[in-house]
Amino acid sequence: MSDRSGAETRHGRMSSVTDGEALSPSPTGIVFLFDVDNTLLDNDRVTEDLQQYLEREVGRERQKRYWTIFEQLRAELGYADYLGALQRYRVEYPRDPHLLTVSHFLINYPFADRLYPSACAVIEHVARWGTAVILSDGDVVFQPRKIERSGLFKAVQGRVLIYIHKERELDDVKQRYPAGHYVLIDDKLSILSAVKTSWGPRVTTVFPRQGHYALDRQILARFPQADVTIARIGDLLDQNFSSLSIRA
Repeated sequence: MSDRSGAETRHGRMSSVTDGEALSPSPTGIVFLFDVDNTLLDNDRVTEDLQQYLEREVGRERQKRYWTIFEQLRAELGYADYLGALQRYRVEYPRDPHLLTVSHFLINYPFADRLYPSACAVIEHVARWGTAVILSDGDVVFQPRKIERSGLFKAVQGRVLIYIHKERELDDVKQRYPAGHYVLIDDKLSILSAVKTSWGPRVTTVFPRQGHYALDRQILARFPQADVTIARIGDLLDQNFSSLSIRA
Protein backbone atom coordinates (compact mmCIF):
# COMPACT_ATOMS: atom_id res chain seq x y z
CA MET A 1 0.00 0.00 0.00
CA SER A 2 3.14 2.27 -0.96
CA ASP A 3 -16.44 11.31 -0.45
CA ARG A 4 -29.11 14.69 -0.30
CA SER A 5 -29.56 11.11 0.70
CA GLY A 6 -32.35 8.58 0.71
CA ALA A 7 -32.21 5.98 3.44
CA GLU A 8 -33.65 2.60 4.22
CA THR A 9 -33.71 0.54 7.36
CA ARG A 10 -34.08 -3.21 7.32
CA HIS A 11 -32.95 -6.09 9.50
CA GLY A 12 -31.11 -3.74 11.85
CA ARG A 13 -29.09 -1.92 9.19
CA MET A 14 -29.27 1.51 7.61
CA SER A 15 -27.81 2.29 4.23
CA SER A 16 -27.70 5.67 2.57
CA VAL A 17 -26.77 6.72 -0.93
CA THR A 18 -26.41 10.08 -2.60
CA ASP A 19 -29.39 11.15 -4.70
CA GLY A 20 -28.87 10.50 -8.38
CA GLU A 21 -25.81 8.31 -7.73
CA ALA A 22 -25.64 4.68 -8.68
CA LEU A 23 -25.92 2.49 -5.60
CA SER A 24 -22.65 0.73 -6.40
CA PRO A 25 -19.27 1.99 -7.60
CA SER A 26 -17.32 0.30 -10.35
CA PRO A 27 -16.57 -3.36 -9.54
CA THR A 28 -13.03 -2.81 -10.84
CA GLY A 29 -12.19 -0.04 -8.35
CA ILE A 30 -11.39 0.20 -4.65
CA VAL A 31 -13.86 0.69 -1.82
CA PHE A 32 -12.50 2.06 1.47
CA LEU A 33 -14.63 0.88 4.40
CA PHE A 34 -14.25 3.11 7.46
CA ASP A 35 -15.38 2.19 10.94
CA VAL A 36 -16.55 5.13 13.09
CA ASP A 37 -16.07 4.67 16.83
CA ASN A 38 -12.40 5.01 17.83
CA THR A 39 -11.44 4.91 14.16
CA LEU A 40 -12.63 8.26 12.83
CA LEU A 41 -14.18 9.53 16.05
CA ASP A 42 -12.82 9.42 19.61
CA ASN A 43 -15.68 7.51 21.18
CA ASP A 44 -13.73 6.88 24.38
CA ARG A 45 -13.81 10.64 24.94
CA VAL A 46 -17.56 10.69 24.31
CA THR A 47 -18.00 7.97 26.92
CA GLU A 48 -15.88 9.88 29.43
CA ASP A 49 -17.95 13.02 28.88
CA LEU A 50 -21.17 11.09 29.38
CA GLN A 51 -19.82 9.46 32.54
CA GLN A 52 -18.94 12.87 34.02
CA TYR A 53 -22.30 14.31 33.01
CA LEU A 54 -24.20 11.40 34.54
CA GLU A 55 -22.31 11.69 37.81
CA ARG A 56 -23.17 15.39 38.03
CA GLU A 57 -26.83 14.82 37.19
CA VAL A 58 -27.75 11.57 38.98
CA GLY A 59 -24.85 10.91 41.37
CA ARG A 60 -22.13 8.31 41.43
CA GLU A 61 -24.22 5.28 42.39
CA ARG A 62 -26.86 5.81 39.73
CA GLN A 63 -24.16 6.66 37.20
CA LYS A 64 -22.58 3.28 37.93
CA ARG A 65 -25.98 1.62 37.61
CA TYR A 66 -26.43 3.15 34.15
CA TRP A 67 -23.15 1.67 32.95
CA THR A 68 -24.04 -1.73 34.41
CA ILE A 69 -27.26 -1.65 32.40
CA PHE A 70 -25.32 -0.43 29.38
CA GLU A 71 -22.91 -3.38 29.52
CA GLN A 72 -25.73 -5.86 30.05
CA LEU A 73 -27.52 -4.52 27.00
CA ARG A 74 -24.36 -4.57 24.91
CA ALA A 75 -23.86 -8.23 25.82
CA GLU A 76 -27.41 -8.96 24.66
CA LEU A 77 -27.34 -6.94 21.44
CA GLY A 78 -23.72 -7.10 20.40
CA TYR A 79 -23.36 -3.33 20.04
CA ALA A 80 -23.44 -0.21 22.22
CA ASP A 81 -26.94 1.19 22.74
CA TYR A 82 -26.74 4.37 24.84
CA LEU A 83 -30.37 5.34 24.44
CA GLY A 84 -31.58 1.79 25.01
CA ALA A 85 -29.65 1.69 28.26
CA LEU A 86 -31.25 4.97 29.25
CA GLN A 87 -34.69 3.48 28.60
CA ARG A 88 -33.90 0.53 30.87
CA TYR A 89 -32.51 2.88 33.49
CA ARG A 90 -35.83 4.73 33.35
CA VAL A 91 -37.71 1.52 34.24
CA GLU A 92 -35.72 1.34 37.47
CA TYR A 93 -35.94 5.06 38.22
CA PRO A 94 -39.19 6.23 36.58
CA ARG A 95 -39.40 9.43 38.64
CA ASP A 96 -35.83 10.61 38.12
CA PRO A 97 -36.18 14.23 36.90
CA HIS A 98 -32.73 14.17 35.30
CA LEU A 99 -33.59 11.65 32.59
CA LEU A 100 -34.64 14.28 30.08
CA THR A 101 -31.42 16.25 30.55
CA VAL A 102 -29.36 13.11 29.97
CA SER A 103 -31.33 12.35 26.82
CA HIS A 104 -30.78 15.92 25.62
CA PHE A 105 -27.07 15.58 26.32
CA LEU A 106 -26.81 12.46 24.16
CA ILE A 107 -28.90 13.67 21.24
CA ASN A 108 -27.21 17.07 21.04
CA TYR A 109 -23.66 16.04 21.81
CA PRO A 110 -21.09 17.94 19.64
CA PHE A 111 -19.66 14.90 17.89
CA ALA A 112 -17.81 17.00 15.34
CA ASP A 113 -15.54 18.13 18.19
CA ARG A 114 -14.55 14.52 18.80
CA LEU A 115 -13.33 13.61 15.34
CA TYR A 116 -9.71 12.54 15.36
CA PRO A 117 -7.33 15.01 13.73
CA SER A 118 -7.35 14.70 9.92
CA ALA A 119 -10.27 12.21 9.92
CA CYS A 120 -12.17 14.00 7.18
CA ALA A 121 -8.93 14.79 5.34
CA VAL A 122 -8.21 11.06 5.19
CA ILE A 123 -11.60 10.40 3.62
CA GLU A 124 -10.86 13.06 1.02
CA HIS A 125 -7.37 11.62 0.50
CA VAL A 126 -8.50 8.08 -0.33
CA ALA A 127 -11.05 9.39 -2.84
CA ARG A 128 -8.12 9.71 -5.26
CA TRP A 129 -8.13 5.93 -5.60
CA GLY A 130 -11.65 4.81 -4.80
CA THR A 131 -14.90 5.25 -2.91
CA ALA A 132 -15.13 5.94 0.82
CA VAL A 133 -17.96 4.23 2.71
CA ILE A 134 -18.85 4.24 6.42
CA LEU A 135 -19.22 0.68 7.72
CA SER A 136 -20.41 0.71 11.33
CA ASP A 137 -22.25 -1.25 14.01
CA GLY A 138 -24.92 0.29 16.18
CA ASP A 139 -28.55 1.06 16.87
CA VAL A 140 -30.87 2.70 14.33
CA VAL A 141 -31.26 6.06 16.13
CA PHE A 142 -28.16 7.16 18.01
CA GLN A 143 -25.50 5.84 15.65
CA PRO A 144 -26.94 7.56 12.55
CA ARG A 145 -27.31 10.73 14.64
CA LYS A 146 -23.66 10.52 15.66
CA ILE A 147 -22.52 10.03 12.06
CA GLU A 148 -24.62 12.96 10.84
CA ARG A 149 -23.70 15.43 13.61
CA SER A 150 -20.02 14.59 13.39
CA GLY A 151 -19.92 15.58 9.72
CA LEU A 152 -18.99 12.08 8.59
CA PHE A 153 -22.25 11.56 6.71
CA LYS A 154 -21.44 14.57 4.56
CA ALA A 155 -17.78 13.59 4.21
CA VAL A 156 -18.69 10.25 2.60
CA GLN A 157 -21.53 11.83 0.59
CA GLY A 158 -24.14 9.75 2.40
CA ARG A 159 -22.55 6.38 1.77
CA VAL A 160 -23.29 4.83 5.17
CA LEU A 161 -23.93 1.24 6.23
CA ILE A 162 -24.92 0.45 9.81
CA TYR A 163 -25.45 -3.14 10.88
CA ILE A 164 -25.95 -5.06 14.10
CA HIS A 165 -22.91 -7.23 13.31
CA LYS A 166 -21.16 -5.86 10.25
CA GLU A 167 -18.76 -8.78 9.95
CA ARG A 168 -21.81 -11.01 9.34
CA GLU A 169 -23.18 -8.80 6.56
CA LEU A 170 -20.29 -8.90 4.10
CA ASP A 171 -22.44 -10.29 1.30
CA ASP A 172 -24.71 -7.28 1.62
CA VAL A 173 -21.71 -4.95 1.65
CA LYS A 174 -20.39 -6.49 -1.56
CA GLN A 175 -23.81 -6.27 -3.20
CA ARG A 176 -24.21 -2.61 -2.35
CA TYR A 177 -20.61 -1.63 -3.05
CA PRO A 178 -18.94 -4.16 -5.36
CA ALA A 179 -15.25 -3.57 -5.91
CA GLY A 180 -12.11 -5.18 -7.22
CA HIS A 181 -10.47 -4.59 -3.85
CA TYR A 182 -11.51 -3.41 -0.40
CA VAL A 183 -9.59 -1.54 2.28
CA LEU A 184 -11.08 -1.97 5.76
CA ILE A 185 -10.01 0.52 8.44
CA ASP A 186 -11.11 -0.50 11.95
CA ASP A 187 -9.82 -0.23 15.53
CA LYS A 188 -10.94 -3.78 16.38
CA LEU A 189 -8.61 -6.62 15.44
CA SER A 190 -11.50 -9.06 15.86
CA ILE A 191 -13.41 -7.36 13.04
CA LEU A 192 -10.34 -7.08 10.83
CA SER A 193 -9.53 -10.74 11.38
CA ALA A 194 -13.08 -11.90 10.64
CA VAL A 195 -13.25 -9.94 7.40
CA LYS A 196 -9.79 -11.09 6.34
CA THR A 197 -10.81 -14.69 6.91
CA SER A 198 -13.88 -14.19 4.73
CA TRP A 199 -12.42 -12.06 1.94
CA GLY A 200 -8.79 -13.12 1.98
CA PRO A 201 -6.51 -11.24 -0.44
CA ARG A 202 -9.47 -9.25 -1.73
CA VAL A 203 -9.21 -6.99 1.33
CA THR A 204 -6.39 -4.99 2.87
CA THR A 205 -6.93 -4.55 6.62
CA VAL A 206 -5.73 -1.39 8.34
CA PHE A 207 -5.48 -1.19 12.13
CA PRO A 208 -5.28 2.28 13.74
CA ARG A 209 -3.98 1.91 17.31
CA GLN A 210 -6.62 4.19 18.82
CA GLY A 211 -9.05 3.61 21.65
CA HIS A 212 -9.18 1.05 24.43
CA TYR A 213 -9.83 -1.99 22.23
CA ALA A 214 -6.76 -1.26 20.11
CA LEU A 215 -4.55 -0.95 23.19
CA ASP A 216 -5.82 -3.99 25.12
CA ARG A 217 -2.94 -6.47 25.25
CA GLN A 218 -5.21 -9.46 25.81
CA ILE A 219 -7.22 -8.63 22.70
CA LEU A 220 -4.05 -8.00 20.70
CA ALA A 221 -2.72 -11.41 21.68
CA ARG A 222 -5.85 -13.24 20.52
CA PHE A 223 -5.88 -12.14 16.89
CA PRO A 224 -3.39 -12.01 14.02
CA GLN A 225 -1.90 -8.70 13.01
CA ALA A 226 -3.60 -6.59 10.38
CA ASP A 227 -2.02 -6.08 6.97
CA VAL A 228 -1.16 -2.52 7.98
CA THR A 229 -0.87 -1.03 11.47
CA ILE A 230 -0.79 2.73 12.02
CA ALA A 231 -0.55 4.82 15.17
CA ARG A 232 -3.43 7.14 14.25
CA ILE A 233 -5.98 7.62 11.49
CA GLY A 234 -4.15 10.70 10.19
CA ASP A 235 -1.20 8.49 9.22
CA LEU A 236 -3.20 7.35 6.19
CA LEU A 237 -2.47 10.74 4.64
CA ASP A 238 1.04 9.42 4.05
CA GLN A 239 -0.18 6.29 2.28
CA ASN A 240 -0.27 5.86 -1.49
CA PHE A 241 -2.84 3.36 -2.74
CA SER A 242 -1.73 3.30 -6.36
CA SER A 243 -0.56 -0.31 -6.15
CA LEU A 244 -4.00 -1.37 -4.97
CA SER A 245 -5.53 0.51 -7.89
CA ILE A 246 -3.42 -1.55 -10.26
CA ARG A 247 -4.36 -4.77 -8.44
CA ALA A 248 -8.08 -3.92 -8.52
